[in-house]
Amino acid sequence: MEKSKGEELQEKLFNSKKLGWETINLDEKNNIMSFSDDYIAFLNECKTERECARYAERNLKAHGFENIENKNKLMPGDKVYYINRGKSVYAAVIGEAMLEEGLNLVGAHIDSPRIDLKPNPLYEDGGFALFKTHYYGGIKKYQWTAIPLVIKGVIAKTNGEVININIGEDKNDPIFTITDLLPHLATKQNKQSLSEGVKGEALNLLVGSIPYDDEKVKEKVKLNILNILNEKYEITEADFNSAELELVPAFEARTLGFDKSMIAAYGQDDRSCAYTTLRALIELNEPCRTSIALLADKEEIGSVGNTGMYSQNFENFIAMLLDKTGQNGYNVLEKTLCNSKMLSADVTSGADPTYSEVDDKINAAYLGKGVALCKYTGSHGKSGASDANAEFVAKVRRIAEDNNLLYQMTDMGKVDEGGGGTIAYILANKGIDVIDCGVPVLSMHAPYEVSSKFDIYNAYQLYKAFYKN
Repeated sequence: MEKSKGEELQEKLFNSKKLGWETINLDEKNNIMSFSDDYIAFLNECKTERECARYAERNLKAHGFENIENKNKLMPGDKVYYINRGKSVYAAVIGEAMLEEGLNLVGAHIDSPRIDLKPNPLYEDGGFALFKTHYYGGIKKYQWTAIPLVIKGVIAKTNGEVININIGEDKNDPIFTITDLLPHLATKQNKQSLSEGVKGEALNLLVGSIPYDDEKVKEKVKLNILNILNEKYEITEADFNSAELELVPAFEARTLGFDKSMIAAYGQDDRSCAYTTLRALIELNEPCRTSIALLADKEEIGSVGNTGMYSQNFENFIAMLLDKTGQNGYNVLEKTLCNSKMLSADVTSGADPTYSEVDDKINAAYLGKGVALCKYTGSHGKSGASDANAEFVAKVRRIAEDNNLLYQMTDMGKVDEGGGGTIAYILANKGIDVIDCGVPVLSMHAPYEVSSKFDIYNAYQLYKAFYKN
């Protein structure tokens, strides 16, 4: 049927967005499904920032990347990486152009909301041994009760030994949980707000209930737990003082939906973007501009600390690149940064029809419609936003369109509904052109988040195309 003039004009002028699944053939769908299987395997292996850093280093080495500290000189085509304290990663492929002409960067973060143990966690009460905790990042506390949890991290002893801890994922391991009130006794709790129904100090992890067999001992259950840990790891209670132990969900990442179109998993904020960033760089060869993947820690608590994006370790990595390519000189580091372009690879809130009242539907990000570009994050009056300039937004749009990739320009919720932040503003403050570019996610910051397989693959393709431009 012949289109009317109005229909033709509408098709030409309107910014209509199809679902990604409607735009691909069977071979492309199979590629997405295969890629998603690899991503799911990554999620099941990497539930902490340390596990992500180890995964990244192993895969970088397997694809010809070398530790930059072992290289005296760098040439175009060389591939190097640097691991910052086992919790953040910088990796680069050296390009033909001078570094001061600018870098192409894609930056994600590998920490996720979770619950940490306090420095003195173990206590006994009511015949139980429990761990005191302190939540990390923005969580809904009630979501972390009555679910299976795993203990992961490290214990550093004063003799220099560092013990890796991973208890709960092996089928022969015990799991742990934070208890909640039964509905029959929750009359007062039910009258409280969601944020107050479970308080931070009530997030106590249940770890044991068998007493040590000695009538002369007080706190027998606590002693029995310490004895078990001492026999297995040769630690004492004081060693918790120099430990980094995290509680993460025991859930496995799984395919979601009858049509197998989505992924349900813990930590997709922001490991969906971290995995795609890393894989895009690993597959990059001979770029014009030096290309870098940043996998940062501490984003969920403000990017602070020496493994967060505020750390000088990032500039130190760029300085090493300049030194080892023989491009040192007056103000070269500053010039390099000011001429650089970056995709801040972070997830955004996906539009959920169950909670549609919080979104501006015209500017919301929808699962299955491609990568979400967000010109600014922040909150209310763009507070805390970097606000990408129009010319750079147009450049990213062109890269997507030239490679037949779907993108959606988005905003995170209604103006006065709330907001969020990424690492974008930190890099923008260094003079870099930055835009947020990531995957829409449902149930963000919950123990089980949802993403679209199409969007994950689309992000990987866009990051790869960006590195080449």
